[in-house]
Amino acid sequence: MDEAKPFDIPKRLVWDAYRHVRSRKGGAGVDEVALEEYERNLKGNLYKLWNRMSSGSYFPVPVRLVEIPKKRGGIRPLGIPTVEDRIAQTVVKMVFEPEVDLHFHRDSYGYRPKKSAIEAVGVARQRCWRYDWVLDLDVKAFFDSIDHVLLMRAVRRHTRCRWVLLYVERWLKAPQQNPDGTCVSRDRGTPQGGVVSPLLANLFLHYVFDAWMVKHHPDIPFERFADDLLAHCKSINQARELLAELRDRFVECGLELHPTKTWIVYCKDDDRRGSWEHETFDFLGYQFRPRRAKNRFGKYFVSFLPAVSPRAAKAFRDVIRSWHLHLRSDKCLDDLSRMFNPILRGWLNYFRHYYKSATYLTLRMFDRVLMRWAMRKYKRLRRHRRRAIHWLGQIAKRDPKLFAHWTMGLRPAAG
Repeated sequence: MDEAKPFDIPKRLVWDAYRHVRSRKGGAGVDEVALEEYERNLKGNLYKLWNRMSSGSYFPVPVRLVEIPKKRGGIRPLGIPTVEDRIAQTVVKMVFEPEVDLHFHRDSYGYRPKKSAIEAVGVARQRCWRYDWVLDLDVKAFFDSIDHVLLMRAVRRHTRCRWVLLYVERWLKAPQQNPDGTCVSRDRGTPQGGVVSPLLANLFLHYVFDAWMVKHHPDIPFERFADDLLAHCKSINQARELLAELRDRFVECGLELHPTKTWIVYCKDDDRRGSWEHETFDFLGYQFRPRRAKNRFGKYFVSFLPAVSPRAAKAFRDVIRSWHLHLRSDKCLDDLSRMFNPILRGWLNYFRHYYKSATYLTLRMFDRVLMRWAMRKYKRLRRHRRRAIHWLGQIAKRDPKLFAHWTMGLRPAAG
């Protein structure tokens, strides 16, 4: 029988947290212990973690810094915790999230149960029809700039659980190990890549932005997905005034709005006269801009609509190129479907919701890669582009479920 511990943490909670981490996979931290190696002595490792967390002797090790390129240029620093720290953070998240999520604003969509990015895009779409102006806000280096004192004040407001408070504070203070092996202490920020970081970031921006907007501007609707923020205004003057107030508000909370990535956007359509410097913005992979649409009577008009952004489409075409699919002549078409169709389906399921014709260029490119693969694999198709396209078209007609876009009637075609 285990002796009494200062903190009552159920063993089952640690086991459930491990199962969650296992389902998400992920790389090794500074200890270079991968999940497979951790599982070789799973029972013993989980017991040791539970024992240390229950006794208060658990201290996180430094997070491993990994730098990845941003879509808009620059570098995004990711802090990768060890497998054990990810399990411990999941334990805390499973206890803390139900307590705090109840208080979040209904228009906060990022990393929340029963909320999604596509839902945020849909709400933004509707509001762009009702409001002429959008304030597109970009927080500069948000995850690296979070004030620990203010964040812990917010955490204490929503839980009295001593071990949750203890371990959240320890994670915030855990040093960062750079690629050259040096460790750097941190007095601000919460590392992207941590399990609990999105929840803490949501909590911080709830008080910095969501609750502040409800108190000071209850008539201005907004959508927020983590640190991606939109606010809808009735006039350019309202947008300018709100922007000036928000700049001060964010500075007051230790944050800064990006000077060149924060702007006011005019939701231009057939009914809105004049023009403005910015008439387009990107939000969660979608680009909002004036687009040709057709009403229920068959008449064409210009509406302000979202569709897959050029940046997101190019990024996925780069992914397709990275597969080097045309060189896999040792595979059959069914093999390619099993390997790549789940990725294709996931991308299409997200971007087909709004203005799906904007995805066609990328999907046609995938078919051209398939055509190159067929011409390389089968002698009778070599140097016969039209014959290869016809061959693929016949297969798509016979088995439209083989690739995700074929089910929507987008069959291989020359061009």
